[in-house]
Amino acid sequence: MSLENLLKIKQLQLHNPSNEALLRLLDAIKRNIEDSQVEVVSGETRFDAAYKAIMQCAMLALWLNGYRTSTSQPGHHQTAIQTLPITIGLPQTTAIILDGLRKQRNVSDYEGDPISNQAVIECVKQAVKLYQDMLEWIKVNRAELNALL
Repeated sequence: MSLENLLKIKQLQLHNPSNEALLRLLDAIKRNIEDSQVEVVSGETRFDAAYKAIMQCAMLALWLNGYRTSTSQPGHHQTAIQTLPITIGLPQTTAIILDGLRKQRNVSDYEGDPISNQAVIECVKQAVKLYQDMLEWIKVNRAELNALL
């Protein structure tokens, strides 16, 4: 499915954020990744911070392409993650892993299931990698932002 098709079915909206807004979101991603690596807090808290960074990266990828999710529509987290192969060229296999982490987060948040240590490690690893991929994509595709990074 294309971004234009998602716009037509109201899963996405057009969005033109300022450079300042883009930088604020990049800073928030960095903070959440740093928080996810603090080992004195619970694994659940670390997982939440890493997952938040993943979602912020997915949102940023949409913003950089002129879109945002329609948060009034159900499934906006899923939509954001599933568009990463389109927005920044993320491999589909990685998007599947990120979607699995989304599902794990839902089960934990809505049913109280505990987060395994392995899930925490994987979520932090994926958040760090996605952030690096995002920065690389910006360098190549949005050169006007490089001076601001």
